[in-house]
Amino acid sequence: MRIVSGIHRGRNITAPKGRDTRPTSDQTRESIFNILAHAPWCAPMDGAIVADIFAGSGALGLEAISRGAAFCLFVETEPKARAAIRDNVETFGLGGMTRLHRRDATQLKIAPGNLRGPFTHIFMDPPYNKGLGLPVLEKLAGYDLLAPDAAIIFEMGAEEEVDLSGFDIHVDRTWGAARVVFMTVKS
Repeated sequence: MRIVSGIHRGRNITAPKGRDTRPTSDQTRESIFNILAHAPWCAPMDGAIVADIFAGSGALGLEAISRGAAFCLFVETEPKARAAIRDNVETFGLGGMTRLHRRDATQLKIAPGNLRGPFTHIFMDPPYNKGLGLPVLEKLAGYDLLAPDAAIIFEMGAEEEVDLSGFDIHVDRTWGAARVVFMTVKS
C-alpha cells in the first residue's frame, strides 16, 4: 500500500500483519478522494479536520493529510493496527497533525477543546455486519463534533443493509466486497 496523491505521494504505508484489518486498496482510496475533490456538497480537503474511525492502518487519514488536511484523529482499538498507525505517523513526520485514540469507537469521549474544531470529514470503516457505524455517528453528533456540512464516508459490506434515513446520500458506490456511501447529516 502507498499514498496515492499529494505531498506524500508514492510513500509506502505500513499495514498491520494478519487478517484483523482490511486496508482500503490504493485504487479504492484514489476513487474516494477523486469523488470528494469534485463534490459540491463537502468542504475541500485543504485545511480539513478529519477523523479516521476504525482506522486500521490509517491509510484514509494519511491520504487526507497528504492531500492537504490540517489534522486527523485516528480511532483504533487493535494493538497491531495502532502500532502501524504510530509507525506511519512517525515515518511521515506528522506528529503535530495527528492524534491516536485507542478507544472503542462506539464509546468515544472526545472533548471538542482537544481538537482543532469540529470534523469536516469522517472516514468510517467498521467491521462489516456488526452495526457499529451508526452508534459512532450518533456519538459524534452528540458531542457536537460534526461540522455543519461534514462529509461522512462510510464503508460497509457490499450486501450490508444500514438505515441511513437520517442522512442525505450523495454517492453510493460498490468496489468489490466494499460499499462506500458518501453522505451528510440531514439538516
